[in-house]
Amino acid sequence: MKVTRFATASLALILTLGLWSCGPKKENSENSDEFKQAEESLNDEIKDVAYNIPSPSEIPYLLQATGAEFNQSLLSDRKKADQYLTRNDKAALNLGVYASDIGYLVSYDKTQEAIDYMNTSKKLADNLGVIGSFDPEILKRFEANISKKDSLTKLVNWAIQNADKYLKNDNRNKPAALMIAGSFIEGLYISTGVIKTYPKNILKDDDRILILTPLIRVVIQQRESVGELVKMLGGVEQSEPVTSLLANLNSLEASYRAMNIEEQIKNNRADLILSDKNLAEVTSIVEKLRKSITD
Repeated sequence: MKVTRFATASLALILTLGLWSCGPKKENSENSDEFKQAEESLNDEIKDVAYNIPSPSEIPYLLQATGAEFNQSLLSDRKKADQYLTRNDKAALNLGVYASDIGYLVSYDKTQEAIDYMNTSKKLADNLGVIGSFDPEILKRFEANISKKDSLTKLVNWAIQNADKYLKNDNRNKPAALMIAGSFIEGLYISTGVIKTYPKNILKDDDRILILTPLIRVVIQQRESVGELVKMLGGVEQSEPVTSLLANLNSLEASYRAMNIEEQIKNNRADLILSDKNLAEVTSIVEKLRKSITD
């Protein structure tokens, strides 16, 4: 996806809005068509960006594949779900958060807890009016496949993708974008949290770096997705919590750019990354983003 396409669509929408508000009444029909075309173009841009952002199970699966141990403390408290029901934006963000938590639980075979989180997610999905994504039939299929990790992973991804599609088809791009944002931020929070909380007094520095390097790679791989997320949120209504999320995501993108991480790992200098203040800054910004969503 080219940035120029995104800019063109945005400009077309702005120009159309201007024509809609200022033009003569006899042009309303023509302007209405232009507005609809611009809106559809912008919707397509959002869909393109969302497609490139990791699914809820992708980052947790990458973490599990590195051999990292499961960390229960990194999960969002599902008991807080009821406090998100009063605002659609909070419900959408935290539906995404819980989806990644489910992916994390499934990746580590914590299936019963994953079922509990699925039931919690159903509350938020129902609150958003999302039909079919977390209904009783899906929960039954989830329980029926409790011993099949791949099947559970596909069900989690399907549920969140179906919710995203439903919201977009219902012309609710903002909650759809927020749900995707919540899922991605939670995955990145878990990744950086695993690195931050890894014991420092058990192994020698060289051995610790050897173990953490694959985890750092997982964080590095999300750099491009941060940029995609910024583009996606830039295409929806600019009100809270979108504006705050964008401000922090722009800071996160800048911190990524400041880290010459690919070159350092290529030169076997992962030790420099672990001590790099920019990695600590990335972790800090991600923690701030996640706190703004779950509090």
